Amino acid sequence: MTALLANLSLPGTLLGLTETDSTPNLTGPVELPQTVGRGELGGSLAPLCTFCCCGLLNRTLAVVFMVSLAFAIVVGNVVTLTVFMQTRQSRTPQGYLKVSLAIADMMVGVLVVPFSVYTEISLMVTSSPPIWYQGGSTPSSPLSLGGLTAPWQPCMLIGPVFAGCTFVSISTIFLMTVERCIAILRPLHKDALVTRRRTLLLILLSWAGSFMLAMAPLILSNNFTLEYNECSRMCNYAPLLLGGELPPDANILLLFPAFDFILLGVTLAVNILSFTSIRRYTHKRKLLSEGSLGGDGGGGSGGGCPHRPSFSDIKAAKTIGILTFAFTASFSPIAVFVLGNVVGYIWCNFSFFAFWILTGNSCCNVIIYSVRDQRFRKGVTLLFQRDHSPPHGEKN
Repeated sequence: MTALLANLSLPGTLLGLTETDSTPNLTGPVELPQTVGRGELGGSLAPLCTFCCCGLLNRTLAVVFMVSLAFAIVVGNVVTLTVFMQTRQSRTPQGYLKVSLAIADMMVGVLVVPFSVYTEISLMVTSSPPIWYQGGSTPSSPLSLGGLTAPWQPCMLIGPVFAGCTFVSISTIFLMTVERCIAILRPLHKDALVTRRRTLLLILLSWAGSFMLAMAPLILSNNFTLEYNECSRMCNYAPLLLGGELPPDANILLLFPAFDFILLGVTLAVNILSFTSIRRYTHKRKLLSEGSLGGDGGGGSGGGCPHRPSFSDIKAAKTIGILTFAFTASFSPIAVFVLGNVVGYIWCNFSFFAFWILTGNSCCNVIIYSVRDQRFRKGVTLLFQRDHSPPHGEKN
């Protein structure tokens, strides 16, 4: 995920940079605003803890927001999974993709957001932060110093999970877009090209590739760690400083924005292709209804479109287009934030909003399904009616 670049800032700043030449503090938190702490970088440093990040009221509001968001993500995606699993739609390639997307979103609500809630509450109710707070260990193995072993860093799990689930969401939306594009452009060949076995294989490859990419900085280099960042209030990658400078392989983190931008760009292009075909088909139908085409269509009632897509395929393509737009909109603040980091801006407050707007996208899909998908609304209605009424032997 491109958001993981939040900790990468230019030399002369402190955001997320860890000095490997200094001795780690294994007994307590590092006072970042007052001291450089992880190696003298020189120059005056703006404190990381700003009005948005510090203070009991601000932390309380942030925790309330996180708890509400986690509840919405989990409940919404549990409902989505339940409806899809109980309908015929779940046994189609499109249904498999929607289930994969819902699982990725639910993992964010079950693991990522609750960890941020736990950390923020710990900072409010205890006099000192957890010993792993703001890093303090190398990415590859625990540190030993004087018989002491550095505690396990929970961000080593939470960070890759968040990044991996984000990559899974992007790749799944891409696969859904391609599947709908085939249904629009080649409706007669859809069943032959898009099979259940191929779809399941692509889903497995998507999950495996996404989590491999999420862990690429840790696999390809020993110069990165994961730590909880007090600006974004999430687990972010942080390059380890080598003699006060960024490591030579710091550009590994560019894999994240490259993947995001390329796949989102291709997804938008495929959506444009589908909508262009839908527009041509709609135009031909309009001309047919007005009698402008007459008998020249040669395609029977299709008016020149003998292999026209079904209405459900067209509506599903529009729904997936909305999903793509929603994800792109939630990802845009992260893109702006990364560009700001490249030119030297820290934007501590903005990083919080950028990260959590992207996280909030995990509860958007159920809202889009509820508005756009009539079968989904009917499934939700039947799901809740079944809980309040005794069964009467219906088979449907």
